[in-house]
Amino acid sequence: MKTKITLHFYAKSTKANVAGQLPIYVRLTVDGNRMEFSTKKFIDSTKWSPELSKMKGNTENARSLNEYLDLLKSKIFDIQMELIHSNELLTIEVFKNRLLGIKEQQHMLVPIFEEHNRKVEELLGLEYAPGTLERYKTSLKHTKDFLQWKYNISDIEINKIDHSFITEYEFYLRSVRKCANNTAVKYIKNFKKIIKICISNGWIDKDPFANYKSKIREVERDYLTQEEVQDIYSKVFATERLNQVKDIFVFSCFTGLAYIDVKNLTVSNISMGIDGGKWIFTHRQKTETASRIPLLPIPEELILKYANHPQCINEDKLLPVLSNQKMNSYLKEIADVCGIKKDLTFHIARHTFATTVTLTNGVPIESVSKMLGHKNIRTTQHYAKILDKKVSEDMMILRNKMLNCNNYKIINKTN
Repeated sequence: MKTKITLHFYAKSTKANVAGQLPIYVRLTVDGNRMEFSTKKFIDSTKWSPELSKMKGNTENARSLNEYLDLLKSKIFDIQMELIHSNELLTIEVFKNRLLGIKEQQHMLVPIFEEHNRKVEELLGLEYAPGTLERYKTSLKHTKDFLQWKYNISDIEINKIDHSFITEYEFYLRSVRKCANNTAVKYIKNFKKIIKICISNGWIDKDPFANYKSKIREVERDYLTQEEVQDIYSKVFATERLNQVKDIFVFSCFTGLAYIDVKNLTVSNISMGIDGGKWIFTHRQKTETASRIPLLPIPEELILKYANHPQCINEDKLLPVLSNQKMNSYLKEIADVCGIKKDLTFHIARHTFATTVTLTNGVPIESVSKMLGHKNIRTTQHYAKILDKKVSEDMMILRNKMLNCNNYKIINKTN
C-alpha cells in the first residue's frame, strides 16, 4: 500500500511576534498522521499568499524566502526517496527525526535478549521452568561469544541481522562450540524467538529466518528394561537420601511424569477417576497440557510411604523431591550400585514409562500419549519405534494367525 504524504506551508496567525509578523509553519501529513513545525521565518500577513503557500511579489526578499521554502520542500521529498530506496517504513516519527536531526533510536540485540530473559525469570513457576531460563541464558552467552568471534563486537543493531548472520551463527555453534545437531538447532530456535519479538515490535521488517531451514534429528532414547526397574526398586541403600531418590525415580517410571511435574504434585492432584480408582490429575508445566494418569500399585504405595514426611507436610507436596541436579547426581550413584551401564537421569523414568511399562505391555499408543500429556501423537510414536520386542510380539501373533488360517497356505516347492 502506497504511503500518502502531503506538505503545506502557512502563516500562523495565532503566533505573531512583537512586530506583528506571522511565523511560517510547515504542516506535514503522513497517512493521516500530522506534524507541524516552524521554519523560523516571519512575514507580514499582507505579503503571504495562502493560495500559493508562498510570499507574494518578485522582490529580493520574496525570492529569497520562497527559495528557502522550496529547498525545505525538496529536503522533505529527498527524505521520502531515501526511505523508499532503503526499504524503511515511512512514518511521521521517521520524517520528524530526519528533518530535525534527531538520531533515531538504535535497537541493539543484547539488551533485547537480556530483557526477554528478565521476563522469563519473573515468570518462573508460572509459565516457565528453571531449566528454560538456564537455556536462554546459555543461548545469550553463545550469542555474545559469536559476536566477538565473528565480528569482534560486543553487540549489533538488529536491523543488521540477515540470513548470512544466522548461517554463520549456526556454523559457529557446530564448529567452535562443538554442539551436536539437535543442540545447535535448539540454540538457533531460542535466537529465533528474539528475532520474532523484534519483528512483532516493528523494529525490523525482514525476517532473516525466511529462507533458513534446520531439522531435529531423531535420537534413540534410553529407557530401562523391566529387569533394571526391578533391580532399582528392590534395592535397599545404606542412606535414607538414596532410598528417597530411588523411590521418586520409580514413582516417575510408573506415572510418566517429568521431574518438574512430580515436584509440583500436591495431595489435591489425587482424585477418584472414572473407574473408581485413584488417578493423578495434573497439567504438564512444559506444555500446559492435561495429564490424567491412573495410579498403579507401586506409585500408590510410594505416596502412602511419604504421606507423613516432614518435607511433604511443610511444603504441601505429595512427595519429598530434591533439586533436579541433586536427583541426577544421586541417580548416577544408584546406577553404579545396581550395575546399570546407562547414563541414568530422571528423564529416563518418563521414557521407561512410555516403553517398558505401557507400550510393551500392550497399552494403546493413544492412551499412552494422553497420559504423557503429548500434544501430538507423533511425539509418542518416537517411543514406539524403538521397541523391537513389541514388534516381535506383534508379529508372532500375526504369524500364528496366518498359520491357523485357511486363507494362507504355505506351499513347499522342491527343485
